[in-house]
Amino acid sequence: MASRAVPLNPAARGTGWSRDRTRLLAAGVRGLLLLGFVLGPWIFPSFRAMDVLAKIMIFAVVVASYDLIIGYTGIVSFAHGMFFGLGAYCLALVIHHGGEPRGYHLVVALVLAVGLSSVLASAVAFFSLRVKAIFFAMVTLALAEFAHILGGQWTSLTLGEDGVSFRLPGVLGVGWTGGEVLGVSVDGRLITYYAILGVSVAVFAGLLRFVESPVGRVIESIRENEQRATALGYRTFLYQLLATVVGSAGASIAGVLFAAWVRYVNPESVLGIPIMLNILLMVIIGGLGTLYGSIVGAAFIMVAETWLPELQTAASTLLPGVEIAQRLAERWVLHFGILFMLVVFLFPKGIMGAVHQVLARREPTRTGGQ
Repeated sequence: MASRAVPLNPAARGTGWSRDRTRLLAAGVRGLLLLGFVLGPWIFPSFRAMDVLAKIMIFAVVVASYDLIIGYTGIVSFAHGMFFGLGAYCLALVIHHGGEPRGYHLVVALVLAVGLSSVLASAVAFFSLRVKAIFFAMVTLALAEFAHILGGQWTSLTLGEDGVSFRLPGVLGVGWTGGEVLGVSVDGRLITYYAILGVSVAVFAGLLRFVESPVGRVIESIRENEQRATALGYRTFLYQLLATVVGSAGASIAGVLFAAWVRYVNPESVLGIPIMLNILLMVIIGGLGTLYGSIVGAAFIMVAETWLPELQTAASTLLPGVEIAQRLAERWVLHFGILFMLVVFLFPKGIMGAVHQVLARREPTRTGGQ
């Protein structure tokens, strides 16, 4: 596969001093984000807050991997939730059918998840990418529904709708404890949290490196103008296939992390349509083709889903006897919908897309003064 990059518009990427400033600012934001996740259990010493932070990390990975496919490559796929569920089931089934939980079960589950998702994504892409985008979207939607039905019907393997509960081995187990550090209990949950943090950072950095590589530039050029990329000599099908496989593998790793955190999977929780809808909402809120927008989108949805239902309790406490306020507070899904529409209205390119747009407008002015 050729490694030449298609030259993009230099003005859109910025040059010289302004580009260095932007990179420095981005590095600072990345450092603060990472520090926030590292110190999260001590800053917010409650399991609920730690649960939200862990799910933000996991869904940031799965949304970033989806953004690679839909945002950078321009391929509309509705099967990304299926690859997420495939990874989750790989861990659950390996431990459930493997007897007493062992450390190597985690490695086997990761390898199995990446291998199966890569093979499946290659097969789907090979038969569907050569036709129009809508056909690919329909094929992936049908495949995702088939996987959902299979997860519920193949009871001898997946235990059907009852789902699979399992334990993690060693220091990742719930029963393991190592005392307290600065008032925070060092137990299996905390160790699992940091394991998820380490894997999430590694996968996210890998996706970032991929989109910034020459191959990533070619994929962007295919999204912008496939005919021109073909005319330049690039075999666009192979690049699209590679992006699909890498994105699907990233989603399956995120599924393994999700199962490791929740320690329970069933068809609805990891293969259902709501998971795919959440991924779509997150990528739209964060911004297509931004990658870092996945963190913003995941944080927005996770925080809203966790604390909006508490509006009813807050209304009962702050406005006792005001029935209309309590009835409005009950309908937190309605408030979430209004909040989502406001974000889409105010940031049509997503939150990180708007940030990139502002920075792109300022760069020519700064460079013009040099």
